Amino acid sequence: MVDYLIVGAGIIGLNIAIALKKKYPNAKITIIDKESSVAMHSSGRNSGVLHAGFYYTVDSLKAKFTGEGNHRMKEFCQERGLQVNKCAKVVVATNQEELDGLEELKRRGDANSVPLEWMTQKELEEMYPYIKTYQKALFSPNTATIDPKEVTEEFAIVAQEMGIVLRLDTTYEYRVGKSRVGTSAGMIEYKKLINCAGLYADKIAKDFDLAENFVIIPFKGVYLKDSGNKSRLATNIYPVPNLVNPFLGVHYTLTVDSDAKIGPTAIPALWRENYKGFTNFDLDEMLQILYYEAKLFITNAFGFRSLAISEVKKYTQSHLIRLAKKLTSKMDHDGFDQWSTPGIRAQLLDTDTLELVQDFVVEVEEESVHILNAVSPAFTSSIPFSEWVVKKCL
Repeated sequence: MVDYLIVGAGIIGLNIAIALKKKYPNAKITIIDKESSVAMHSSGRNSGVLHAGFYYTVDSLKAKFTGEGNHRMKEFCQERGLQVNKCAKVVVATNQEELDGLEELKRRGDANSVPLEWMTQKELEEMYPYIKTYQKALFSPNTATIDPKEVTEEFAIVAQEMGIVLRLDTTYEYRVGKSRVGTSAGMIEYKKLINCAGLYADKIAKDFDLAENFVIIPFKGVYLKDSGNKSRLATNIYPVPNLVNPFLGVHYTLTVDSDAKIGPTAIPALWRENYKGFTNFDLDEMLQILYYEAKLFITNAFGFRSLAISEVKKYTQSHLIRLAKKLTSKMDHDGFDQWSTPGIRAQLLDTDTLELVQDFVVEVEEESVHILNAVSPAFTSSIPFSEWVVKKCL
C-alpha cells in the first residue's frame, strides 16, 4: 500500500508529489501515467509561456497563483540550469473598444500586483518597430518563455531524487471499492488518491461520484512556426482577448530558442487525443463530445458557434497569418511555413450552464482529490497551486 497515489505525471501531478514529500518526508508516494514518458500531453505541448498574471479577476485561483508561479518557475529553471527566455510581452489594441479592454487588463494587473507599463505608440515604435497599436499598448516585463517538456522532465527527475516512485506505462482503469484501483499493471492500494489526469480527469472523478455537472471538452491548438525567426520577432505580441472565454486570440510567441510562432488555434476536437488523423480514436468519447458540442453550437453558448467557425478557418496558413498581421507592421512573414506539434486543451464545461469554466477546479471527497480544470496558466502556476492543494485538500 502507498500513502498517496497520484494519477498523471504532468506538471501538476509531479508538483503535488514534490509538495507532499516536502510536507511528509516519510510518506510513500507513487505516480502512475499511461504513457512511456512524462509530459506527453498538455504539460509538454503548451506554448511554453510563463504568464505574468494580469488576465484574471482578483478573486480567482489563477490570480492567486500566477504571479508567484512565474517567479518560482524562473527560480527553478535557474537552479536546475534550464533555459529561460526573458522576452517579455506586449498587448496591443486595434481600436477604441480594444483600448477599453487594455484598460481593464491594467486594472486587473494592478489588483493582482503584477508589474505592467503603458507604452505610447511612439515608444512602442522605438523599442519594437514591427509592432503596431491603437494609441497605446501594455508592456509586461515578467512574461517569459521556457521549454515545457524539458521543465516537466526536470520535475520528474527531482521527484525521483526525493524517493517518489514514478510508474510509467501504467494506466488507471477502474476503482475497486475504497482505497484500491485497478491499473494495466495490476491493483494498487492507497490511503489517498490524487487525480491529475488532465484530459481524463473528469472520467476518473466520476468513478468517485464527483464531477457530476462537468465534462471535459477538448480544443486543439496548433502554431505556425518560423524556425529561423526570419521575422525578427523580439517579444511576445498579444491582442486584447475576449474575456468571456478562456482563449487569448491569435498572437506571436517567441520560444526559449528564439524561434517565432503564430497561433494558437482553439479548434473543437472530436475526441480527447485527437492530435492527428485517427490516432487514439475513441468512438464513445467522440459521441459524448459531439453531443455537447452540438448543444453549444445550437445554443451558441458563449459564442461557441462563431468561435468554432472562425477557428476552423485557421487551418489555412494564409488566414492565420492575416489575423496575426493586425498586430504588426512591415514584418517579414515568409518564415512562417510549418505547423508545430498539436496540443489539446482539456477545457472543463459546466453541463448545467453550458459555460466553459474559467478558473481552476478541485473537488474533494474522503479518500481522493481531483484536479478537474488545470488549464492555462496552470503550467506557470503549478508550484504554488500544488502547494495549496496539499495544504487545503490533503
